[in-house]
Amino acid sequence: MTTAASGGAPPLELSVAHPTAIVSPAVYASELTKLYHEVRALDGLSMTVRRGEIFGFLGPNGAGKTTAVKLLVGLARPTAGEAMVLGAPAGDLETRRRIGYLPELFRYQAWLTAREVLALHCRLLELPKRTWSADIDQSLEVVGLTERAGSKVGTFSKGMQQRLGLGVALLGAPELVFLDEPTSALDPVGRHDVREIIRALRARGTTVFLNTHLLEEAEHVCDRVLVIDRGKAIASGTVAEVVGRQKTLRIKVTGLNGLSGLNGQASSTLPPGARANYDTPWLTIEGIGEEAVPALVTELVSRGGLIEEVIPARPTLEERFLELLEDK
Repeated sequence: MTTAASGGAPPLELSVAHPTAIVSPAVYASELTKLYHEVRALDGLSMTVRRGEIFGFLGPNGAGKTTAVKLLVGLARPTAGEAMVLGAPAGDLETRRRIGYLPELFRYQAWLTAREVLALHCRLLELPKRTWSADIDQSLEVVGLTERAGSKVGTFSKGMQQRLGLGVALLGAPELVFLDEPTSALDPVGRHDVREIIRALRARGTTVFLNTHLLEEAEHVCDRVLVIDRGKAIASGTVAEVVGRQKTLRIKVTGLNGLSGLNGQASSTLPPGARANYDTPWLTIEGIGEEAVPALVTELVSRGGLIEEVIPARPTLEERFLELLEDK
């Protein structure tokens, strides 16, 4: 991550993670339910997170995301259902040593230095003392705090404290890292650097469970996503699968002959329900998939069209996210 002094991102040379050639998924949850008195925070949530992937966990505020993470890392117990993490029941003490966790809300003692915070967590993780110095140096470098290692946490900005929290989560080369809103306090450069760190974790075989409300982050880095609302899963799959196929096509075309057949109702080359509108020189078609584009282009050329640009427009993850919530 970029340091304030250098202005450049440090190398992302991370140590080799633990072997991941194990049959069990990184995370498995079945009908996970959590009640807080009369409030149903989770309502039969099921999911599977594969080893070595970046998994995006998405949902509006109050959807149950943080509750689910707390159950998976063993900070709370489910009311019903079951969860397995790295092949063991969620909360298993030995398994928790193989997990990194950056909570959404955390606070370190203001009088401790960054190095002292990391040393404290090395002790809590029961890492071999002979490796502490190297582990701490590596975490500081990865999150861009090497030059502030001796500074007290009380002098850190919110963004720098977020970087330190991420450094704590990476101690000990965990097999699975839970990141709860890891970029919430970072500027655009910091968010970019966090994405690079997440990609580097995946490259070494680490599973990343990314809980975020910043949908752009999920689009950039996630292999698969799960969208939840009111404690239930409402969509899952790759970003492309959740977003769906393109809905709009814009074509810059001049010299068309007999265009009337393309205005309003779809022509013979367009799928049922597609509609076209021509406002020279742009032809805009709603409701068309990628598979129909070649035939359409051929038809336009046969009518004398000179095509300069073909611009597919897919819905963004944010647009699809809002649609899913409205459908609920």
